[in-house]
Amino acid sequence: MIRTCSAPTQSKGGDRLGFMSRLSRGGNCFAFTLTEMMVVMVIFSLFIMMATVNVSRLFRKERFKTQAQEFISIMQMAATAAAQSDKRYEVVIDLTEQNYFLREISTSELSEVLEDEIIADKDFSENCRVSYVLFDDKAYTNEGRARFRAGRAGWQYGGRIVLIDEEERMYSVVVNRINRTVILREGEVELLEPKSKDEVPF
Repeated sequence: MIRTCSAPTQSKGGDRLGFMSRLSRGGNCFAFTLTEMMVVMVIFSLFIMMATVNVSRLFRKERFKTQAQEFISIMQMAATAAAQSDKRYEVVIDLTEQNYFLREISTSELSEVLEDEIIADKDFSENCRVSYVLFDDKAYTNEGRARFRAGRAGWQYGGRIVLIDEEERMYSVVVNRINRTVILREGEVELLEPKSKDEVPF
């Protein structure tokens, strides 16, 4: 027990025994019990724990955003390089192995990937993994490889690449073949489907 007391007053006759008697009875003293100290420590610990959880969640979110942005940059690189040349590029997403790579297509055999064609390759992780791919022609896959090819005229197919973070939240990387954009949106975003010739008024 920690005590803080007011200054002692001595009687005219120097009654030291009277002061000691008052002190033993508690007098004008204020006490902090061990229980009160423990309650303060518990509350303080809870604040620290809440701050740690929030900081950890913020770091995880930032790691997801960084990895998702790296993937988007690779997609944009393919579209930009194809638009500025007569070459074709392809981003191959391996949903089974959880990785992806960008290559320049140099042969007529599109399924064959030569090592010297690969420009960049990266892995997904627990912070950012790919769940499934839905193309704008309704083709769907959640395993094997999904391919997005870009030429001078733009993307061969658009689609939605769904990424999942550590907390199982879904994000959509939307590849729009109409305007060539690649954007990240939270949730499962609806795709803009290309119109058929009968639907175009001119």
